[in-house]
Order: sequence, then structure tokens, then C-alpha cells
Amino acid sequence: MQQFSIRDLEHFSGIKAHTIRMWEQRYQLLEPNRTDTNIRYYTGEHLKFLLNVGMLLESGMRISRVAAMSPDEIAQAVASIQQEAGTDEAVFNALKMSMLNYDEALFRKVSEAAVAQRGFNRTVQEIYLPFLGQMGMLWLTNAICPAQEHFISHLLREQLMSVAHATLPSASADAPIWVLYLPEREVHDLSLLYFHVLAREAGVRSIFLGANVPFEDLEALGRQFPAVRFVTYCTTFPAPGDAPLYVERLSLAFAGTNHRCFLGGRVFAGVASTATVTVADSGATLAQHLFGG
Repeated sequence: MQQFSIRDLEHFSGIKAHTIRMWEQRYQLLEPNRTDTNIRYYTGEHLKFLLNVGMLLESGMRISRVAAMSPDEIAQAVASIQQEAGTDEAVFNALKMSMLNYDEALFRKVSEAAVAQRGFNRTVQEIYLPFLGQMGMLWLTNAICPAQEHFISHLLREQLMSVAHATLPSASADAPIWVLYLPEREVHDLSLLYFHVLAREAGVRSIFLGANVPFEDLEALGRQFPAVRFVTYCTTFPAPGDAPLYVERLSLAFAGTNHRCFLGGRVFAGVASTATVTVADSGATLAQHLFGG
């Protein structure tokens, strides 16, 4: 059984630990378990209940009213909110619930409602990408297990791939080619996959290589095509200390060619661009470099 500290609950729900403790004392809202050495801990059921409470508070209910409701009444009220797609926070909480319960049906229901309300691109920008940021923090604090991360990441990847597959590139055969890749040891490809969707929608001839691409493969593509835009968005690799070296390696490899490289991600924060390599420390800045605007 997965166990959570009160700090895990805070990271997951956004509700401060001291507020959770106050609710325990005033309303007996949660009753934590205790280990043999008297250390407090919470279960997945506690966490799901707190996420539901947070969703009801986000909808405008007062905590005193929520505390007086039965578990069935809370579940019914949450189900009603989920049907409306609701605010960003309500959608985030519903996605977290789907991740905790491995509930694909809930994921699809929430996603379809969000896309119907906002459109696909706004859903990615306003919901999926911020949610991935929250998920990364939860993973770093061990609030979620790898299986839960893999489950929700697969569903997001499946949806992005479906949209990319449905969007056929309309560029001419001699148009510049975009090669979207992640360097070796980098495996977080969801943001990069979204850039692939945007490129397809813009009529760009985009080739998606995915994760763990050896540097030598980039050089081989550079020899095969006359003008390539190499695009990557990195989350964990290269390490910040190695990021300048990676930019330098690309600059030397493609100096004197028509190839250009566009690198995005916080790992490149503070790293200078070169004549061949354009560096951005965020997805929004990288999109500006690639698409203008």
C-alpha cells in the first residue's frame, strides 16, 4: 500500500499542510494512520478524498459544508463538477484522480471535455503541459510511483500521436526538414511531441525521432539532407553543467552548413546561442523562435 506524508498531500493537492492539520482538528476531516513507531502517514484513499475536497472548494463550497457531507454526497458532487470540465484546478485534480486510480475512462472523459471547451492546442498549453510540470514535482518528491507516471504519460502520448498522425504535412518535397529528437539519456518526449504536432499543423515536413538519439545519427541526417532544422526539448539531460558543451558540439558539427539547431528546456538556461544553435530556456520561447509571433 502506497503511503504519503502530509507534505506529499500538500504537493499533490495544493492544500497547505497546516491547513490540512487544522481541518483534521476542527472537522475531523482526515484521520491519518500511524506506524508502529507512531509516525503519521496517509493512504491513497486519504489522498483521493482530499483531492475531492479540494475540487469542491474550488467550485465555491465552504469547508464547513464539505465536512458535513457524507462520502457518497462528496463523490456525487465531484462527479457533477467533472461533467462540466470546470476550472483548470478542477481538471488538474480530475487528471490526478485518473492517475491514482489508473482510470483511463476518467482521463478520456476529462480530456474530451477540455478539448471541446478550449480546443486541442489550448488544452495542451493550459492543461497538459502544466500538469506534466506538476507530475514531475510529484515524481521528484516520491508522491507518485513510476507506474502511475508511466500510465498517465502513455495516455498523453497516445493522444498527441493520434493528432500528429491525423495531420498530414503539406510542405513541398524540397522544403526544409525539421528533425525532432532527444539526445542520448533524455527520455521525456511529450513536450517534443507537441512541437511535432505544431510543425505538422504549420505545414512543415517534420520527422520525429523520439528519445535517446545518438549524436552520430544527427550528423548522418545532416549529410543526407541539405537544410535541416534540428529541434529538441530537454528536461533532465544534458545536465546543466554539460549544456554549454552540447551547444558547442552542435555548433562545430554543423558549422559552414545550412543546418540550424533549436534547443529548448530549463537545462539550457543561461547558455548563449551561437550562429548555428539557438537556445531557449522555455517551451514558449522555443515556439517563438520556431514559429514566430
